[in-house]
Amino acid sequence: MFANFLIGLREGLEAALVVSILIAYLVKSGRRDRTAPVWLGVTAAVVLSIAFGALLTFTSSQLSFRAQEAFGGTLSIIAVGFVTWMIFWMRRTARSLSRELRGRVDTALAASGAALVVTAFLAVGREGLETSLFIWSAAQATGQTTDPLLGATLGLLTAVVLGYLFYRGALKINLSRFFTWTGAALIVVAAGVLAYGVHDLQEAALLPGLNSLAFDVSGTIRPDSWLGTLLRGTINFTPQTTWLQAAAWLLYLLPVGWLFLRPQTVQSPAAAAEPAADPAQTG
Repeated sequence: MFANFLIGLREGLEAALVVSILIAYLVKSGRRDRTAPVWLGVTAAVVLSIAFGALLTFTSSQLSFRAQEAFGGTLSIIAVGFVTWMIFWMRRTARSLSRELRGRVDTALAASGAALVVTAFLAVGREGLETSLFIWSAAQATGQTTDPLLGATLGLLTAVVLGYLFYRGALKINLSRFFTWTGAALIVVAAGVLAYGVHDLQEAALLPGLNSLAFDVSGTIRPDSWLGTLLRGTINFTPQTTWLQAAAWLLYLLPVGWLFLRPQTVQSPAAAAEPAADPAQTG
């Protein structure tokens, strides 16, 4: 549940920040009447994301076992790619997010109401589709449905509350630091999802080494024990791990973690002066 709460919180907060910045800018620029297209775009993006998650679930349930494993493994690897890109993108653009969105809104206002709908839809839809795909992959990895969905829902609801507090100016945190810490945690989660995806592809006979185990601690950490459930639900640890799973986990976690946590290059004075994405200060 915690891993999916983190996914929902992280992805949901990005979407909530985008919406709060768009709405705050329109209100402060005296264009409150143009907020309806933004909400229409947001609603369409949410509906699309839910439909995408339902489609993934329905499609996988109609496949044979081997096809399910191939489908799930492939989508897990794709989900890891999307989330990795998102983590680095937000780390790089957290300070300039507000300025970038204001520029998009100005362009949309100069066009038509439909342009505002599209702007909001694309900004939120990207996060929504990534969230649906990654939560589905994480749920497949844990072998559960209720707890992952509950955790993700709680994370999304928390993100909505935080987004509203940002909009009202009641909450100010260092967004760069927040996204750094949550990004580092998500890298660990993504490494587990990647290892699970590799195992799925092994079970689908698309990758070798299914019976070549790097370690087997199932006698010490039973899969159905509280510790086994906790480790599987947070970092997708499995007591029986193949060499290929272990290699994928290490080859992802170590270089990606190092690249993410290494100090960023020094920004120019003009870029450094750009405040963190704080909707209360936009406009």
